[in-house]
Amino acid sequence: MDACTLGDLLDVVGGTSVRLHTAPAGLGAPVTEVLLYDAEGPLPRAPGALLLAVGTRAAAAGPLARAVAEAGMTGLVVRGPDGPLAAADAHGVALLSVPEDTAWHEAHLLLASAIGARPVSSASGHGDLFALADAIAAATGGATAVEDPRRRILAYSTVPGQPVDEDRRQGILGLQVPTGAGDGEQYRTLFAAPAPLRLPALREGALPRLAMAVRAGGETLGSVWVVDDGTLAADAAETLVQGASTAALLLLRARAAQELARHRTGDLLRRVLEGTADPAGAAVRLGMEGALRVAAFALDTAGPAELADAEQTGLRLLDVVRLQCEARYGRHACVLVDGVVYAVLPAVGEHGGDRHRRLAEHIVARAGQALRVPVRAGLGEVVAGLGEVAGSRADADLVLRLPGPSLPVATIDEVRARVTLARLAEVLGERRELSAGAWQRVLAHDERHGSDLARTLVCWFDAGCDMAGAARLLAVHPNTCRYRLRQVRRLVGIDLDDPDERLVLWLQLRVLAGLGPVRTA
Repeated sequence: MDACTLGDLLDVVGGTSVRLHTAPAGLGAPVTEVLLYDAEGPLPRAPGALLLAVGTRAAAAGPLARAVAEAGMTGLVVRGPDGPLAAADAHGVALLSVPEDTAWHEAHLLLASAIGARPVSSASGHGDLFALADAIAAATGGATAVEDPRRRILAYSTVPGQPVDEDRRQGILGLQVPTGAGDGEQYRTLFAAPAPLRLPALREGALPRLAMAVRAGGETLGSVWVVDDGTLAADAAETLVQGASTAALLLLRARAAQELARHRTGDLLRRVLEGTADPAGAAVRLGMEGALRVAAFALDTAGPAELADAEQTGLRLLDVVRLQCEARYGRHACVLVDGVVYAVLPAVGEHGGDRHRRLAEHIVARAGQALRVPVRAGLGEVVAGLGEVAGSRADADLVLRLPGPSLPVATIDEVRARVTLARLAEVLGERRELSAGAWQRVLAHDERHGSDLARTLVCWFDAGCDMAGAARLLAVHPNTCRYRLRQVRRLVGIDLDDPDERLVLWLQLRVLAGLGPVRTA
């Protein structure tokens, strides 16, 4: 398994928790461990380590940067923004910082957890919690369970012969603590307490509990509960304090592993969407084979004022899309790229894309309600495999670029004509030799004289060069059409008898001038 790099570390804990100021060796520099600075002794040689500048003001940590380099370490972590940037650059070591109000032990736990994080084989990532629950149960003498803040059971002990009650049995069966009268108050009391609490039974036939909140810094990560039948060990409370501390470390590592795995999946999916990833390798890692389709979701906002928190809203949109896709397809690949959320949907067994469209409509409705911002979706063409996903993504992007909220959800096939004309407009507009011509003289004449030659030409072309048909579209007499076309020939100098001239002129007026067809009632 690849070693953790500085980039991996920042992907997990970067942002407000840990800030990178410089990385002369690049984000690929290995990070192996986190050490606490001890001013009383020399630094050990520790290639790849990060040194926490304990007891040293950030502005005075310049000599530490040199010592870090001499010890072969990767970087220095200071507290506060005023670190020795010049010294770190000069000695080729990374400089990171944590907020000034962060305790050094919290920073050490956070960074060590992220460095130790690795994708795990179990779906929950909490396999070590079961071993911890067994250890606590054996030491205290009571059946133990570890919960998250939403009362979901993450792990439970399996030590034989320990008393249990119906609440524990039902909780383990559903991996969710049963709710009842008084539960909410017990949890509020527990989460506010700094030490283990003995909590009474709330239902007939139930047993009391010894419980403690699991915290990291100021964040509550969950709780540990021990069934208390009156025979717990005398030091059960002390054991629970140690167990809760270990549980915090394991939960942080599981979270970091999940975030790291999600980041790596997202990075791979970005390369798949760009067409730069190896399709065979990506198919194995993403677990995606067979026909696929890309669905793209974006906020439908009017201007920059509505996008003040666009980045945060985009992340919330990603959560909505991921949740809905995983509910229907299980493990799923979604990623946020430049404000657009992409989901790669399996298309094997789909009937005309109806299921994909219904899913997109559901996501658009749910996301619009949750985010209070209109959301649009575009679905690309179904392709044979991951090697062609970039094309389906391009289709979905084109659908999203079509103007107007009248199409909150559309597939590429539904708007193929509009998309083709939009792409033609881009191509024609980018090349002078394709955009120049008589159509500009026609528009200029209309602008100067208030005439309607351009619209007359478009209607005549749309009617198959039939004078009566053009007159009906324009709601004028055929002689009026004939007069206008004579003006085009005489004043603008267009050979309307040349089929190539007519085709190019029609395309330019329709695509570049934006003169769409006239619809009759």
